[in-house]
Amino acid sequence: MSIDWMNFTPYASLAGGVLIGIATAMFALFNGRIAGISGIVGGLLRPRNGDIGWRVAFVAGLIAAPLLYRVFGDLPEIRIDTGWVTLAAAGLIVGVGTRYGSGCTSGHGVCGLARLTPRSLVATLSFMAAGFATVFVVRHLLGA
Repeated sequence: MSIDWMNFTPYASLAGGVLIGIATAMFALFNGRIAGISGIVGGLLRPRNGDIGWRVAFVAGLIAAPLLYRVFGDLPEIRIDTGWVTLAAAGLIVGVGTRYGSGCTSGHGVCGLARLTPRSLVATLSFMAAGFATVFVVRHLLGA
């Protein structure tokens, strides 16, 4: 394993992490909600009165941010090394996992850990362990 020094961006990554932390803290303080993407999008699938506007605004912001970024600079090249069937299957598995785990990586990993919830610690460790195991199996055992 080697580090791609040309694309190593510790300061930009740190700044992005700080911005995510500030944004989720402000969201919790001003809206009283956790900024977990699966919960926000899930609430759009089963909407309640008075609960739709902020969810639509949040998702619209997620979509608008890279479009706005594109005005000021080039977006990185997106390279997907698999087919649409695999992507769809992976998306469904992730969706089932977020429902089963009562949240996604953003909800547990960013917001839950910041609130020191034991459930989020276990969930985040599980996400990370599953990711490590998947990469190990795919890269080293299957040789892909």
